[in-house]
Amino acid sequence: MTGRAWVRCRAVISIGAISIAVLWGVGFDAGSAAAQGVPDFAAIVAAPDRSEADRETDKRRDPVKLLTFTGVRLGMKVLDMGAGGGYSTELMARSAGPAGVVYAQNAATIGARAKERFEARINTPAMKTVVSLIRPFDDPLPADVRDLDLITFFFFYHDTTYMEVNRAAMNGKLFAALKPGASLVIADHSAKAGDGVAVGRTLHRIEEAVLRREVEAAGFKLVAEGDFLRQPDDPRDFNVNRPTGPVDEFVLRFEKPR
Repeated sequence: MTGRAWVRCRAVISIGAISIAVLWGVGFDAGSAAAQGVPDFAAIVAAPDRSEADRETDKRRDPVKLLTFTGVRLGMKVLDMGAGGGYSTELMARSAGPAGVVYAQNAATIGARAKERFEARINTPAMKTVVSLIRPFDDPLPADVRDLDLITFFFFYHDTTYMEVNRAAMNGKLFAALKPGASLVIADHSAKAGDGVAVGRTLHRIEEAVLRREVEAAGFKLVAEGDFLRQPDDPRDFNVNRPTGPVDEFVLRFEKPR
């Protein structure tokens, strides 16, 4: 990576030097980043072997900032919840590198289109460190998979609100699977205050405060919020799958206390 990359976000609680870095904006220099195992996220996103479909998705996901916010590092053991067609799974695999491993969880009820896309993607070189898991959301990992460095849950938590998922059990399993001090990063489409989980199926949104309460009830602590996908003009009253304007999205990083 050349130059200096920045992601601006807002810290929620003080956790020493880490939260101070979040409060003022996270920056890293190419030389020091390489020494610390920080991937070159800009180069990963610009990789010539990425598909045109993924590049189109990049336009609404801002993947360099999202990857930076997750704190993913080379060699990490990562779980990508609700992997779907594998867009974020592939980015995490590229970021964790050949010494890392990424578990991609999908339920058996995954849609045919997403299943087809994932099955085509899993055979590509970029996915050679990915382990596909077809498991329920509330029991996402085999018993022998533990001590994860990172869990990502991108734009799918809201779907668990209308599926047959015990979300308390799900969040408890995610908490147990992480190393102490490791992170769970969730991004989702924002619902209006007061909507709670009632619009998960109709609008494919969830109220941020409700999601936060559910995750914190499992023992997680909210440590940072990313504002790079915020769209304050979104009235939050339309289905995000048929957008009539910009979609407001929140990004939250939770930590398992040490």
